[in-house]
Amino acid sequence: MSERLEAQFAFLNEADRLKSVLRATTLVDGSRPENSGEHSWHLALYALVLADQAGPGVSIDRVIRMLILHDLVEIDTGDVPIHARNGQAHASPETLAAEAKAADRIFGLLPSDLGDSLRTLWEEFEAAETPDARFAKSLDRVQPVMANLMSGGGTWATYEVTYGQLESRVGTKIARGAPALWDWVKEKARPWFG
Repeated sequence: MSERLEAQFAFLNEADRLKSVLRATTLVDGSRPENSGEHSWHLALYALVLADQAGPGVSIDRVIRMLILHDLVEIDTGDVPIHARNGQAHASPETLAAEAKAADRIFGLLPSDLGDSLRTLWEEFEAAETPDARFAKSLDRVQPVMANLMSGGGTWATYEVTYGQLESRVGTKIARGAPALWDWVKEKARPWFG
């Protein structure tokens, strides 16, 4: 039991580092960048509050677990903004490989039964093929949109995002898992782009 607890606390202590990873997205008041720990917590709250937007058969408990885990790899990789102009694509092969390596290390801190279980859940979120994962991914795309709307454009202005880019990079993911949410969000976002 002692070895298992040592491993569990090693993982939990490592996960604390997520609070030091700054994201491009700001808090809704625009006062500072949010960190990835805050983002994960906020997404779990999104899942609780917006559960009525999930499709049939979606397990909100599983969605919340995915959202709590989904950005742990950023401890090693940092945040890769979806609208970044620096040429590093959000889902480039290099980014995906770095995230898989980070997942190996971070989930590998846990006892194998628990680490394998959480790693599988993280992979499900990344693949976004199950109803639970599609809804979780939708929320992961909605939250920064709302932060940008509330902060006067936030990273949209910083990265010179067009409405077409918003639709292709964000809207398709939201619509896939929560179509009514995308309908509502695009109505709110469209005027910002003129």
